[in-house]
Amino acid sequence: MNPYLFIHRIKWPAMLLVFGITALLDEYDVISYGRSWPLYLIVFGVLMLAERAFIAQMPPPVYPATGATPTTPQATSSTSIVPVQEERR
Repeated sequence: MNPYLFIHRIKWPAMLLVFGITALLDEYDVISYGRSWPLYLIVFGVLMLAERAFIAQMPPPVYPATGATPTTPQATSSTSIVPVQEERR
């Protein structure tokens, strides 16, 4: 799997997990839920930096030359569904 897609897909579940952990720690009076907003910003920032780092490592997209004509696919001699009868001369 592409590392960028992995980080992109895990960003919001990770934030939800951090919210849940801080809510649990608030119940045990370890950390105040209202004072944990810097933790949310740090986790979100680290995930965004990781996402951008993987974007920077990806090769640039290749675009076709301007005015290029699209190519047609080559005809095959047969397919797996219906075989093609070749003409005999």
